[in-house]
Amino acid sequence: MTRAPVQPLRRRWLWGAGLTILLAVMVSGVLQWRQYELLDSTTQFNNDALGWSFLQIEIEQLRLRNRVQAALADPAADDRDALQIRYDVFVSRIGLVDHERAATVMRDEARYAPAMDKLRAFIGSADRYFGAKPSLPPTPEALRGLLVQLDLLSGPLHELSLATSHVLSQRVSQRNEAVREQIQISFGLTLFQCLLLVAFGFILLRQFRALRERGHRLQALADSLEVARAEAESASRAKSVFLANMSHEIRTPFHGLLGMMSLLRDTTLTRQQAGFLDTARDSAQHLLSILNDILDVSKLEAGNLQISPEPLDLKQIVRQVDELMRVQARAKDLALRVTLADDVPRWVRADATRLKQILFNLLSNAVKFSNAGSVSLAVRRGTGATTVFEVADTGIGMDESTLARLFERFVQADATTSRRHGGTGLGLEISRSLARLMGGDITVRSTPGVGSCFTVTLPLETVPAPEDAPDTSAVPLDAAEPVLRVLVAEDHPVNQAYMEAVLDKLGHRATFAGDGAEAVRAMQRDAFDVVLMDLHMPTMDGFDATRAIRALPAPMNRVPILALTADVFPETQARARAAGVDDFLAKPAHLPQLREALARFGAPANDAVRPAPATDRDEQPLDVATVEQVRSALSPHQYAALLEGLFNVQDSTLRDLRQAAARRDLAALRNQAHGLKGAALSLGLRSVAGAAARLHQTPDSALDADLIDSLDSLERAMVHTRSSSRQQKLVG
Repeated sequence: MTRAPVQPLRRRWLWGAGLTILLAVMVSGVLQWRQYELLDSTTQFNNDALGWSFLQIEIEQLRLRNRVQAALADPAADDRDALQIRYDVFVSRIGLVDHERAATVMRDEARYAPAMDKLRAFIGSADRYFGAKPSLPPTPEALRGLLVQLDLLSGPLHELSLATSHVLSQRVSQRNEAVREQIQISFGLTLFQCLLLVAFGFILLRQFRALRERGHRLQALADSLEVARAEAESASRAKSVFLANMSHEIRTPFHGLLGMMSLLRDTTLTRQQAGFLDTARDSAQHLLSILNDILDVSKLEAGNLQISPEPLDLKQIVRQVDELMRVQARAKDLALRVTLADDVPRWVRADATRLKQILFNLLSNAVKFSNAGSVSLAVRRGTGATTVFEVADTGIGMDESTLARLFERFVQADATTSRRHGGTGLGLEISRSLARLMGGDITVRSTPGVGSCFTVTLPLETVPAPEDAPDTSAVPLDAAEPVLRVLVAEDHPVNQAYMEAVLDKLGHRATFAGDGAEAVRAMQRDAFDVVLMDLHMPTMDGFDATRAIRALPAPMNRVPILALTADVFPETQARARAAGVDDFLAKPAHLPQLREALARFGAPANDAVRPAPATDRDEQPLDVATVEQVRSALSPHQYAALLEGLFNVQDSTLRDLRQAAARRDLAALRNQAHGLKGAALSLGLRSVAGAAARLHQTPDSALDADLIDSLDSLERAMVHTRSSSRQQKLVG
């Protein structure tokens, strides 16, 4: 009890010492600043050298007077140039003292202003004969008049020279005296600060001792908590084992119950009895799914859940998931899109049961929380030996606070979700735990009111196909689509050539517009089934063009518009959707993705599906997967022609970019960089696309040196990429 008041007292002493030191430092700083001002002002006065300047004026006045006398004494000499030089020198010396700074220094000297008035009057008279534009010749009579005026200047100039020296001497003496006083005060403050620091150190030493004692007490408390934690973990393991056992015991009669319900469903029942039976069966299935989740959580906590990888047909797994989930999606009038990239290996080593469990959990959530729109599963190759599964929906979405606790146990999007949609909030936690047991992870991004996208990344080892494996490679995931009239709004010529080749390969008829305004005019002239709209174009960008098309009369304003862009940031997507865009295609839009999008939007009454997000790319010159996909979709010859077209305009492109940077036209710089980025992405030129993307993101505050570095980086990337393309025989 007696130690309680000691801590507040120590704190008050500590605060008092600290504030006193701070005050002393501030006073010392003010004194130092005052010394600096005194030294600076004295330096300024010394640099002006007014005394020397007035002495020079006095000397030059005598020299000019002598030259005038010589000219009067020997008029035949005609030494006009020498007299002109002496006058110019005299006038230049007057300029050294006839200015605002000199007037400030000499403000207390009464003789300064009259003397300067006389000098100006003399110059005004003499300029008629010796000025820049003389109006009269220097006759002897004129020279005699100037000589008289020069004689009248001798006295005032001499007195002013002496007065200037006296003024400057006084200022220097005042400064020295002030500096001396400041040094004495500073010395006293320094001594005072030293004493304060000693006191402050003493107080800190006592504080450190108190903190050390407190640390010992906290360590003892931590040891106690460690023992309690071990006991809690032991109790938790016992609880998990109990839950696992109970779940097994409950599951057994449930399977019998569900089996009997299925047999009963096949008997003759009235409509009311069938309704009762369906409700009972749905409730039993729901309860069984909860028990399965509890069992999995118990196994995870107890460390008993094992992953059993084996060779599996990934395409067949995806097809099974598609078939089972399509029924749920159709029941809610949702479009379900399942795509498998061409570069994904067919046979991999994984636990088929756990992989399908993850995909079912994510797709079930996507369907559950989407009331309209679409759900998609996109499987693609990730970096290294990883495979990426992306589940996207157009559901309710989530805010940042919900995302932060999403994978916590028993957590759902909001307090009312479980009542509206059912569930325990265990599915996501179980799915991420399974993904991590398999060596991968699950991430999520979401926007409220727009939808969510869950990304599962798993290191799936590629294995050879078993000898008895059936051949299902010829079975397509998607059906063919009819011939469409497609309007492509794209300003970059390489992108236009690429899209023309891809659309021709798909059998569609393409019409191209170089900017948004041209696209609007094309819509007014002809009828189209789909519009592929680049968002960043000159004259009129894709946002304004979309708004203009939506403002056209029906049926032109109802044509599906797909944003074809390399800018996949959420802010851009929000702006585009607000303008009227139906969906997004991230560049590079390869043949499978473009075929699927056109199949959905080209036919009437199809729901929009969110595109798969753009993937991260390594900093290698070429994206081998993209290059091979484009070459197979078109032909090696067509790809080489597109690549040569991009390289042929390399010098002009870089020249235009550097000219835009030189005149600080950042809007033009970003537009050109955006077009180059899209073309490079389409052709698989990874390093060129990355350098162009950095230029496209140039802030308004960027320095000229930063722009030059970015342009140099782009040029190096283009040179390196061209060299790599030739080494790999992609171009001639």
